[in-house]
Amino acid sequence: MFSSPHNKIKTKGLFIIFNLVIFLLQAQNSYERLIDSADNHLGGNALKALQFLDSIPKPLETSIEGSIADYYSVKALIHDELNQRAKVYKNYLLALKYAKIEKNYQVAGDSSLELFANIYIVYEDSTAYSYLEQAKKYYELSGYKNGNLEVELIEAYAHFLDGKIDKCNGLLLRKLDIYRNTKDDVYFYMFALYMLTSNYLYLNNLEEANKYYEKFKSLENNSTIDPYNYSSFDANINLSYAELFYKKKQIDSTLFYLSQAGINQKSMSHDALESYFTISSKVYSLSGKIDKSKAYLDSLRFFQEDMFKNLIDVSYHINRSLIKDEVTQKKESENFLGVFGILLICLISIISIAYFIYYKEQRQKLSYLSNQTENLTYLKSNNEKLAVKVQGLEDYISQLKLQVKTIATIDDVVLQREKIKDFYKELHLSSTTLLEESKNHLELVNNFDMEFFKKIKNLHPKLNDSEIIICYYVSVGFKNKEIAVFLNTSVRAIESKRYRITKKMGLNKQGISLVEYLTQTFKKPNA
Repeated sequence: MFSSPHNKIKTKGLFIIFNLVIFLLQAQNSYERLIDSADNHLGGNALKALQFLDSIPKPLETSIEGSIADYYSVKALIHDELNQRAKVYKNYLLALKYAKIEKNYQVAGDSSLELFANIYIVYEDSTAYSYLEQAKKYYELSGYKNGNLEVELIEAYAHFLDGKIDKCNGLLLRKLDIYRNTKDDVYFYMFALYMLTSNYLYLNNLEEANKYYEKFKSLENNSTIDPYNYSSFDANINLSYAELFYKKKQIDSTLFYLSQAGINQKSMSHDALESYFTISSKVYSLSGKIDKSKAYLDSLRFFQEDMFKNLIDVSYHINRSLIKDEVTQKKESENFLGVFGILLICLISIISIAYFIYYKEQRQKLSYLSNQTENLTYLKSNNEKLAVKVQGLEDYISQLKLQVKTIATIDDVVLQREKIKDFYKELHLSSTTLLEESKNHLELVNNFDMEFFKKIKNLHPKLNDSEIIICYYVSVGFKNKEIAVFLNTSVRAIESKRYRITKKMGLNKQGISLVEYLTQTFKKPNA
């Protein structure tokens, strides 16, 4: 017997469709990893994070179906670091829209909270409270246990910015013990202490301000706190101290707190940086150091010019349609002489642009040979240095893999867990670069339990490398705080990723937790 041509064509068609489906699924998983990569670059390299997101092809509904809310949420955080408020607002609106569609209630709650902050705090619009109510609802649906704390703190912060000190302090002091006892995310306690310290400085109550500032400083090395957030709050507190002592004409104290604030200048917001330059200029003028006062005035002027340029850029996009209408009206009222003048200006502009392009091309040709020579010399030197570094890194990785294999032979789970902790302590001290890429990290820890990693990849091919690593640590029994230290990230990021893992595995529909599932599925015979 033999197959008919019709059956052969049908079989080939099914084979092509099957392979196409597999390819599309793998591509989608790859694009979702770009969101994780962007998230990992937040708090230090916003432009690099934006490049990862821009690498995801449109339409997003095809490339990252089910993860669009996460995409816009991370994009909003990036624009927040770049102080692009209009784009922050736009992306949080989109994040909320897709979070509702995808039933991603954690992102819906976060986006609602940020929209409240942008509308009420930035634009002072009381209608923003509707978003605060939405945040409460979505946090409850997501099961986020700290959702109420998030909402209460942002409400207190609104009073803080409005200058309603008594209302703000009342809210904070009633909940301060709860914030302090939230050990898995000390950010709440730190934020509350920052506002209390600033409020008491505003009230000229140094005794209370100093008390809460000492408690604030005790949190500096807490592993659940983002160092950038701590530095930003600390800079603002020192600026408040400096402003208070400047009003009292106490120059030495003012200069001391300005110097403390200056240590964290890179973490200052635009408002804080403007205040820093202003107070510095005033205090040096008061002390008779005119040159230094002028230097800070110049810095303030450059800073304000930069802010003005950013404002113009945003305003351009918002007012573009109004400008077009105005230009149209002017053209209709122009006489022949006006039209002739515009044509003449256009002609001169075209000639100028053509000359500029010609000049630029000639200049590039002249510098080409010298640049090529310099580049070749640099590459040769750089390659020699790189070869030495690569050899050293390969030797170091070999030593680490040997340690991992040794740990994997330990049968005692408790002892093995302690050895893993010690391993990460040593790795963080020696080199954090190996932990920055999930692929390198997975390759390193794969030998802890090769059977586990092989089985979970087969059962759940949609999981990316960082999610597989988190599953392993959860199965071993590590807490979110410990996993965050291992992966060099925040507890909040681990909670968010665990939610996405649960969603990808379909556990939310089965009514079973991630810990229960991993314990049942990957239970060892002697465990």
